[in-house]
Amino acid sequence: MTSDETRVGSFNRKTKETDIEVSVDLDASGLREVRCSTGIPFFDHMLQQLGKHSGFGLLVRSQGDIEIDAHHTVEDVGIAVGEAFLLALGDKGGIRRFASIRVPLDEALVDVAIDLSGRPYLHYQIDFPGEKILGEPPFDPQLIEEFWRAFSVASRLTLHINLERGKNTHHIIEATFKGIGMALKDAVRVEGIGIPSTKGSL
Repeated sequence: MTSDETRVGSFNRKTKETDIEVSVDLDASGLREVRCSTGIPFFDHMLQQLGKHSGFGLLVRSQGDIEIDAHHTVEDVGIAVGEAFLLALGDKGGIRRFASIRVPLDEALVDVAIDLSGRPYLHYQIDFPGEKILGEPPFDPQLIEEFWRAFSVASRLTLHINLERGKNTHHIIEATFKGIGMALKDAVRVEGIGIPSTKGSL
């Protein structure tokens, strides 16, 4: 990446169930804010954690059939964020590529490992206590796995998420978003030249 290049990606996704616009700026060089509006307050809060702790500029606007269920919105936002992230990465020249971190939030401890490999894979080992996140509408924690699977496939990265310990559903989910944000910040960091792979491409 040369000094005059920017790592920005935008992606729009429109179906009969959702209408989504996403912009990602990996270096927050132009798009410096984090603003997320999906109609699901808890999900917005988690997306804001992702943007804040990754250091990315992140804009997410979504309208979906949340009166039926939040599933379509959460999954499709994962797809759109992943596609925008992949576009922002470009050819991945000079990136660090790998990153891992363990993030605590009170009693919860989550382990995250990322490889910007070009090979989509999600390992998700989190067992929630069972309760939904209260709010309007309430948020089903099972949807978090759908979000990260959609994101991993769309952005073509390998992502491992493991819960080491935790009792509070909110804490577990928030530690996950913070941890992945911080790992992405590390993995996209430009620290050399060329593609970090013996194959010559990622």
